[in-house]
Amino acid sequence: MQEIAVGTGPLSPEDVVAVARHGARVALTDGARAAIGAARAVVEELARAEVPVYGVSTGFGALATRHVPPGQRTRLQRSLIRSHAAGSGPRVEDEVVRALVLLRLSTLATGRTGVRLETAEAYAALLNAGLVPVVHEHGSLGCSGDLAPLAHVALAVTGEGEVVDRGVVRPAAEALAEHGLTPVVLAEKEGLALINGTDGMLGMLLLALHDLRRLLDTADLAAAMSVEGLLGTDRVFAADLQALRPQPGQAVSAAQLRRFLAGSPIVASHRFGDGVVQDAYSLRCAPQVHGGARDTLEHAARVAGFELSAAIDNPSVLPDGRVESHGNFHGAPLAYVLDFLAIPVADVASMSERRTDRFLDVHRNRGLPAFLADDPGVDSGHMIAQYTQAAVVAELKRLAVPASVDSIPSSALQEDHVSLGWSAARKLRLAVAGLERVLAIELLTAARGVDLRAPLVPAPATGAAIAVLRRRVQGPGPDRFLAPEIEAATDLVRSGELLAAALSASAAGGPDLPTAPSAHRAGESS
Repeated sequence: MQEIAVGTGPLSPEDVVAVARHGARVALTDGARAAIGAARAVVEELARAEVPVYGVSTGFGALATRHVPPGQRTRLQRSLIRSHAAGSGPRVEDEVVRALVLLRLSTLATGRTGVRLETAEAYAALLNAGLVPVVHEHGSLGCSGDLAPLAHVALAVTGEGEVVDRGVVRPAAEALAEHGLTPVVLAEKEGLALINGTDGMLGMLLLALHDLRRLLDTADLAAAMSVEGLLGTDRVFAADLQALRPQPGQAVSAAQLRRFLAGSPIVASHRFGDGVVQDAYSLRCAPQVHGGARDTLEHAARVAGFELSAAIDNPSVLPDGRVESHGNFHGAPLAYVLDFLAIPVADVASMSERRTDRFLDVHRNRGLPAFLADDPGVDSGHMIAQYTQAAVVAELKRLAVPASVDSIPSSALQEDHVSLGWSAARKLRLAVAGLERVLAIELLTAARGVDLRAPLVPAPATGAAIAVLRRRVQGPGPDRFLAPEIEAATDLVRSGELLAAALSASAAGGPDLPTAPSAHRAGESS
């Protein structure tokens, strides 16, 4: 199994996905071990000093004015973790918690937190044993890091709380013992270092970015299939037309649409003389909407890259030996882009639903049966599949309302402005899952529409995707139990199988395959 090296430098997004989602093992580098040791020496020297140092020999938050004597500092750290492990509600997904643990370990490895090597190694051991601390949905305000979620992780490392072990929730002490792991007794500064991080927000952002890259490609595939099934034109996607508006994401999506539609007999069958002046916006403007979503994603990825290079803690141990307090734990930079991404997710889904709806309306679907039904009136076809899609789109629009514009003061007004970045991240996860379902229903409907164009056949790329879909879902015919077909299509979107088939079938030509002449249809206006 792949092993990810955790050093003083940043992890890559791919590293995080490998550990969080695919169970890759981790190991601290020699450089990280040395950095951790050097920072710990600084903290231990400060712990012996008579001058109070925040996080080392004082209370926390609004209680930072109290100087805690050496004999009570182990209790101080234990009390901090116990009191902050105050999450509530459903259990957070295993992949999110694994990402959170890995990202906290990455910060510990920078040598800016002052933890002991054995504490950092305990986090690596937890990941390698496959033990996932139970973290709850509610509890983080996203300001002084994801305090409650990270506290639940730290609690498990100390042998309290619960973990998920091979799918079963168990007491942490019992699971640690069975896996040969020793609970950590926290020393000065360590409790604070384990909970002052933006790791939950960042982990969910990285997982969403990974999924959205696949889903935006899939949106291009779905749009291409709809263009075919609705007898639309590919001319509007020509490179010279797209270059008139040099938005980078738009160019990528237009190239993908050209690639997926290249060699389509359906498109060729009505290229001239079909009497249609312009396609609807949901077909014609797909590169502009999908491309805008791509550009938003790249902005969010840039912010995530900065955060991967960060060492989030408070106070921090600096290279010159100073231990300084600051505000780097505030989640605003992540909260903003988490909220931002939810907007294009909702809009891409909204455009997808409009394409689906066109297939079902005899006044707009250019000769297909009403609702793509086998016997309209007796059969309802995909009528209610569109209802389902519309319901999800409506939910996505609600999820696009930002969390980061809100703030609820806490800690006796010491923490008087919070980011709510964790809430923004939880919303985005729901939105990404919703987009998967919306695109699946469009693909299911578009494939049926394309099949009903027989004897005309689709492009190699869209045809390959339909062939994969047909292994799980039958083609046109009398009404069937539709929910399993929607789930099967959603599984194929989530796994990337449909997209992989389309890309493989079109790989020989690359993204800039030659298309029809770029001239507009006769009479076409802007």
